[in-house]
Amino acid sequence: MAKSYSQPLIDRMKEAQQGSPDIEASAVVSLDGLIMASALPETLSEDRISAMSAAMLSLGEQINKEMGRGALEQLYTKGCNGYVVLLAIGNEAVLTTLVKPEAKLGVLFHELRRTADDLERILVEIREKAENEKRSVLP
Repeated sequence: MAKSYSQPLIDRMKEAQQGSPDIEASAVVSLDGLIMASALPETLSEDRISAMSAAMLSLGEQINKEMGRGALEQLYTKGCNGYVVLLAIGNEAVLTTLVKPEAKLGVLFHELRRTADDLERILVEIREKAENEKRSVLP
């Protein structure tokens, strides 16, 4: 995704990080594992994060399906240094977020759901803008 298209996504992720000190970093990842926008520190590999996010999402969806739990809405792992939280952004992407270990998850999940909903709206706007630009160029 071109930088100009991804900037509104990055801005919204940074806004979430500023609003919640428990959010350390985040990225928007396509379902096929490609980075769409990133607010990750330079010390983390965007390619690795995006590929692992897509793999986790796929596995989570399979588990939910096999266990009869319905459509996957969120998935998280906890380690001694914090959480990795994944939330669906519509049907085309996932929000991957790194969260501090002391985070209050109920409040955090609410904020992340609002962020994911905003990101979904931004992705729709980006898609519409790209389609309009394509139409204006083609005869």
